[in-house]
Amino acid sequence: MDNMKHIAAFDFDGTLTRRDSLPAFIRFTCGTPRFLAGLLVCAPALLAYKLGLISNSRAKQRLFSHFFKGMPERQFAEAGRQFAANINRMVRPDTLQALRNHLSAGDEVIIVSASIKQWIAPWATSNGISSVLATEPEIVAGYLTGRFSTPNCHGTEKVTRLKAATPPRSTYHLTAYGDSHGDDALLAYADTSYRVSRHGIRKVINTASKQV
Repeated sequence: MDNMKHIAAFDFDGTLTRRDSLPAFIRFTCGTPRFLAGLLVCAPALLAYKLGLISNSRAKQRLFSHFFKGMPERQFAEAGRQFAANINRMVRPDTLQALRNHLSAGDEVIIVSASIKQWIAPWATSNGISSVLATEPEIVAGYLTGRFSTPNCHGTEKVTRLKAATPPRSTYHLTAYGDSHGDDALLAYADTSYRVSRHGIRKVINTASKQV
């Protein structure tokens, strides 16, 4: 295994950060008054998700569309770049150190997240990470439509995206980090898995499936 390629896949929200970055980004971009008013408008969809009546993806798209539909792509991308400094204040020191350890060891590090790529990628680049697999917004004629151009990168979609972006599974050793049920499929797919919680980072049982 010493000569085998090593890849470390990190979830973002709750794993590399202490909390969900979507509400923080909305508040940063739109301001607190509009953020709070928008939460009231979107409350039925958020409640329906909590009750299991609609999917994570549908609730998230409803929230995203309310705040960002019609925004120029250039403005959205710039907000993502500026938000990187806020992410630094949200980062968990323990998982950030784990990420840096992988980079120091020469491992390829990939962030696999349900959040939007435009506000993860600038932070990732500043930390030496070039690979970000995330949910991406649909853009038409330079403006956000409020929809997503990719499936929500959550649950089994994380494994699907990782498979598409990496060599055959048998050719590398995968270490994965996640904090929620949305990361279960990714952790099960890895050779070495770590569950992140407010209590720290805990290694979980290896349940790797190296199907190509």
